[in-house]
Amino acid sequence: MDAYLSFESFYEGAKTAAHRAMDDHGRGEYDEFALHAGVAIERLAKAVLVSKNPIYIAEMRGSAEMLFHLGGNRTASKVRTIGAAEAISRLRTLQILPPDGQLDLLIDLRNGVAHSAGTEQGKSLLAALAKVVHALHDGLGKPVMPFWDRWNGAVQIAVDHQRDQTERDVQVRIRQARHRFEDRFKGLPDDVLEGVQSPLRKRRSEWFPGGIHKETGRPGPPMGWFPCPACTNKALIVLATPNGDDPNDNELFGCFLCGLRLVGSDEFKAAKLVLPEAPVF
Repeated sequence: MDAYLSFESFYEGAKTAAHRAMDDHGRGEYDEFALHAGVAIERLAKAVLVSKNPIYIAEMRGSAEMLFHLGGNRTASKVRTIGAAEAISRLRTLQILPPDGQLDLLIDLRNGVAHSAGTEQGKSLLAALAKVVHALHDGLGKPVMPFWDRWNGAVQIAVDHQRDQTERDVQVRIRQARHRFEDRFKGLPDDVLEGVQSPLRKRRSEWFPGGIHKETGRPGPPMGWFPCPACTNKALIVLATPNGDDPNDNELFGCFLCGLRLVGSDEFKAAKLVLPEAPVF
């Protein structure tokens, strides 16, 4: 059988696409996430089917040419295999995958993203990707941790229902930011990284007023530089203005090196930020 139709080819292709999906999700590119997640699921689904019998990925429409090709009896003039939806359907027939509306939505988004404008619906579907990858590895009888590699921690959090939604979301983003930092500075000489980190280390971890309001003359909100929970470098925190009149005024956290962003006290708590008591300026 053709090498690119082998179990190994489908499996490694699924792993590559799944890691790209995790990178996309961490950058907030949810249309690209849906596209790569869908590709990962399709390839991993085909890997499982091929592991049972290569004939299970044959497209049944038209002639039986692909059946003979996959059976090793002749060479097809045009190689044609099933798509993601049919692969999932066959795995459900084999009782390897259960019905799952979130998985179906992810595949629909993948197909829509490939041919139309993007959408942020994919943001909430990280857990769906994690669950189907786990189920397919159960079908293979293989451990799932080597598939996810460095993303294993983030994936485990995404499906941990002992945590509330905010904590799951924030803790996944922290791990995504950590990997983003590693990728950004990977392979650079130590002195280059030191040159980037040194100015941040020198910033004092204490609150200071964020300027003066030009109309009221009152001090602005408390601001400060405190360790980032993702990369440990100093990141800027801006608290809500005390007794402010703006209902949209909120706590903000931003790390310039790993890109972690947090908004609001709930996300601060979920990130386990330890901050000194804010003064009243």
